[in-house]
Amino acid sequence: MTRLILASKSPSRAALLAGAGLDFALEPSDVDERAVEAPLLAAGADPGTLALHLAEAKALAVAARFPDALVLGCDQTLGLDGERFVKPESAADARRQLERLRGRRHTLHSALALAEGDSVVWRTVEVAGLTMRAFGDAFLDDYLARVGDAVRASVGCYQLEGLGITLFEVIDGDYFTILGLPLLPLLAELRRRGGLPS
Repeated sequence: MTRLILASKSPSRAALLAGAGLDFALEPSDVDERAVEAPLLAAGADPGTLALHLAEAKALAVAARFPDALVLGCDQTLGLDGERFVKPESAADARRQLERLRGRRHTLHSALALAEGDSVVWRTVEVAGLTMRAFGDAFLDDYLARVGDAVRASVGCYQLEGLGITLFEVIDGDYFTILGLPLLPLLAELRRRGGLPS
């Protein structure tokens, strides 16, 4: 199969691919996400559409540098009652986001796109719904102190594979989708392309 490149600097996405036994290279994209989003937001695009366009833009940006490779672009958006969240820039931003999310259900849209040369050859958007507990301020203080800077690493201010799981009471959806890389549809596509044993 063509060489696989992950167009991401996410350690969790790289760990998921490595854990599944995939051989790949890392080449983060230099896409300006806010610039890609601006016209889409102005047109009223939903979170799934935003995630897909961003995943495609990242895959195509790296594929332009490595035209003989199969490039995987990824993106994830979080929506709550029509409001879109982005990764917090500070601990104070993270606190505000968690205060908005607690006691409520939000939706994660995780998009993947495979590009070869100047074309997107495969895409998917998977959805998960998560309901946070109505935790108190003392719990939130402790959580933020324990996770430290890692709270800014994800759009939801949590990692389910760590302390983030303690924030939740209900999770509906695929675990890999929540982590930002829907692995099962990706593996199915790679098998279809002959890159994995079937």
